[in-house]
Amino acid sequence: MYSKEQPWQPCTHLWRTSRWTRPFRHRPESHPGCPSCQSRRELPPSLQTAASDPSPGQVLAPVSGNSLGTRRAEIKPGVREIHLCKDERGKTGLRLRAIDKGLFVQLVQASTPASLVGLRFGDQILQIDGRDCAGWSTDKAHRAVKKASAEKIVMVVRDRPFQRTVTMHKDSTGHAGFVIKKGKVVSVVKGSSAARNGLLTNHYLCEVNGQNVIGLKDKDVREILAMAGNVVTLTVIPTVIYEHMIKKLSPTLLHHTMDHSIPDV
Repeated sequence: MYSKEQPWQPCTHLWRTSRWTRPFRHRPESHPGCPSCQSRRELPPSLQTAASDPSPGQVLAPVSGNSLGTRRAEIKPGVREIHLCKDERGKTGLRLRAIDKGLFVQLVQASTPASLVGLRFGDQILQIDGRDCAGWSTDKAHRAVKKASAEKIVMVVRDRPFQRTVTMHKDSTGHAGFVIKKGKVVSVVKGSSAARNGLLTNHYLCEVNGQNVIGLKDKDVREILAMAGNVVTLTVIPTVIYEHMIKKLSPTLLHHTMDHSIPDV
């Protein structure tokens, strides 16, 4: 039952009669045959408001908090500490790049210590073994990692500050409403889920449901999108920043050595 402190939200599911179609306002529990009510009853209370009908002119993002892909793609606020080691060859599998006086992850190689500790393309490295990295050059950063202990390198990291995530739903044809060319979003379909949820052109696609797709051919990315389920979370980065990030990296290196595995949640 709904108390005075928690006022009930009427359902306005369209009720079809033999002569017309009109909204039929009712309490959700009073109309068990209503598909709109049924879907609302299956949602947790915290999401029922977001799932209800929007007011005129309001566009709501899809209710996707329970999506596995959304959790894999999450860009967490704050900073975290990781402990990195070197492999038997003395390598970490990590390549760094200095941009705007900050230090960022340019490449994480597959099946290396860097990939195992969860580093991703675009992560910002704030400290290495207690030393602040602000203002370091790329060469200075690589020298610091090379001289560090093979057993433990302590890094303080901020998750991908140049990137953002956009979650959308596919339509009945399996499309979300955007076009990529050489990894870049070049077109967004008007009225599509991609448009309604804020996807922009002139951004490169970094991840699909948390899986890195940088360096992959467009047909491979489209295959990953096709297998991604009805709710898709894209991680994107502005073109101007992306081009700085991958400077001096060959397409072959990105395609064959970048970690494209599906991350753990």
